[in-house]
Amino acid sequence: MKKINWPKHAILVIAIIATWLTTYIGYKTSFSLKIDNVMQEFILFMNPLSFLLFVYGATLFIKTTKKRNIYLFSVSLITSIIMFSNAVFYRFFSDFITLPVLFQTSNFGDLSSSVFANMHVTDIFFFTDVVIVGLAIKFVNEAQTSTSQRKIGRKLYFVVAATILMVNLGLSEAQRPQLLTRSFDRELLVKNIGTYNYHIYDLFIQSKTHAQRALADGSELTEVANYINANYAEPNPEMFGAAKGRNVIFVSLESLQSFVINNDMKGHEITPFLNSLTKDPDTFYFNNFYHQTGLGKTSDSEFIVENSLYGRNGGAVFFTNSGNTYNSMSEKLGDNGYFTSVMHANNRSFWNRDIMYQALKIDKFYDVESYEIGEGDAVNWGMKDIPFVEQSVEMMKEMPQPFSTRLITLTNHHPFTLDEEDMMIPAYDSNSRTLNQYFQTVRYMDESIKVLFNNLKESGLYDNSIIVMYGDHYGISENHNKAMGMYLEKEITPFDNVELQKVPLFIHIPGYGKGEVSDELAGQMDVKPTVLHLLGIDTKEDMQMGSDIFSPDHEPFVIFRDGRFVTENTIYAHEVCYDKKTGEPTDSGACEPYIERATTELGYSDLIINGDLLRFTEEDQ
Repeated sequence: MKKINWPKHAILVIAIIATWLTTYIGYKTSFSLKIDNVMQEFILFMNPLSFLLFVYGATLFIKTTKKRNIYLFSVSLITSIIMFSNAVFYRFFSDFITLPVLFQTSNFGDLSSSVFANMHVTDIFFFTDVVIVGLAIKFVNEAQTSTSQRKIGRKLYFVVAATILMVNLGLSEAQRPQLLTRSFDRELLVKNIGTYNYHIYDLFIQSKTHAQRALADGSELTEVANYINANYAEPNPEMFGAAKGRNVIFVSLESLQSFVINNDMKGHEITPFLNSLTKDPDTFYFNNFYHQTGLGKTSDSEFIVENSLYGRNGGAVFFTNSGNTYNSMSEKLGDNGYFTSVMHANNRSFWNRDIMYQALKIDKFYDVESYEIGEGDAVNWGMKDIPFVEQSVEMMKEMPQPFSTRLITLTNHHPFTLDEEDMMIPAYDSNSRTLNQYFQTVRYMDESIKVLFNNLKESGLYDNSIIVMYGDHYGISENHNKAMGMYLEKEITPFDNVELQKVPLFIHIPGYGKGEVSDELAGQMDVKPTVLHLLGIDTKEDMQMGSDIFSPDHEPFVIFRDGRFVTENTIYAHEVCYDKKTGEPTDSGACEPYIERATTELGYSDLIINGDLLRFTEEDQ
């Protein structure tokens, strides 16, 4: 085919337009970005343009045609990979990739099954611009211009690019004041400044974060401590020390959300054993309890439960801040005579646990090497839950008492695969294979908890222990809202998405006899002070964001890592204030007092972590 004669820089223009349109169409088809008005749609449409003008515009300084074409093709390929990677990541995490996530390379091998499950054949669309640029390079023949014309053209080109960037930022700031100071809401950033500019901004934020530790001197602790002390909740005298001296067995219930508790799937009871616990007189079941994790998922839940601090924005603290000083629950328990451990039939290095557990002062990690995984016992990234709990109880029998241990289950993990012989109920029949299989793996996990209780009783450990079980994070992401809507028989709104972040919390105290179902609003941040107070251990001097759920002073206020929050009467999501009773938008004034409070609390937690401020308390001591 003969090359077509085109004006100078025609290939540059074709590349910019092709990538611009591919990006915008990708926004609309692969991400659930809530658009409220025409202006927001216009901002979404234009926000890739300024970055593309700058990055592609570098070709104006490249003299040879061959090098120019190589550069154009490379940029189109890289931008396509960025969009494709974010789309796959978004389908599971409902969030965008950050730099710390990219450095979690030790997790990539184990995550491969989840990654492949979230790839779609249609993702090839993200490389449409690469094909167009390749064809343009091959068939477009550009005219030549003089040197003086090139210089004038370059100046004008970058003036236009800078103008578009400033217009984009100005319109975004008008739509969302203080946009760049609310960096915990990555969806908001992408909607306004675009995926590519967001990644540049993320690089700036991560660099700034690393500088925080170097510049911290401990003076910031006073302000944070004043905030924490002002919100401290005195323990309930009746509950303080109710489980004094007992062993503590934590169970992290992988991906378990509350909507399955006391519910059925087409007549099949999903969690029969956990349902029975909600009626057990020795059990406190909290049905208004939320996970508060971010991109760190299970590791975030571990971090929150251990420290009563929020996970790090944009990454996993287990990776980014494993060298910090912490005042963890395990350290506190160790100081009070407890042997502390974690039991998890997975690799030691996954989520950097082998390093982080040292920082948390956990005495022993029973990893995959501690277990005998027989034929048919393996699932996902480790061991099936039933043989896992059976072997775990055997190891508990050898632990010095009192002990505190955390069992991290695995079977109910995305992509929710299960051997046929372990399927106790049929699959669901929605358009989502993920949700269809979820009910089956939840049912299997429920059975494993029944086995755990029975084995603890047979071992003689049951009566002198308390068992604390909690869902670690969501299992069904917002990308399966259509299927969830089919199951729940309603259209899923941002209000419902928040409600679906409820996870179960069970506190089982054998022989207590005064348990109940509690609708007290609480979150994972509250687990540490609640459990320590049950054991009769004071937390008044602890740098913690949560408070004892049993305390009469416990505040019904739950903040999520992305800035959403729940109060007794409202839910705040995607900058809309919802009435908690009706689920309908209400006067924003009802949420206004809490918005600044949520931002402040997240900021203080980040300050502690990024500045490694707790090292100064240790130095003072």
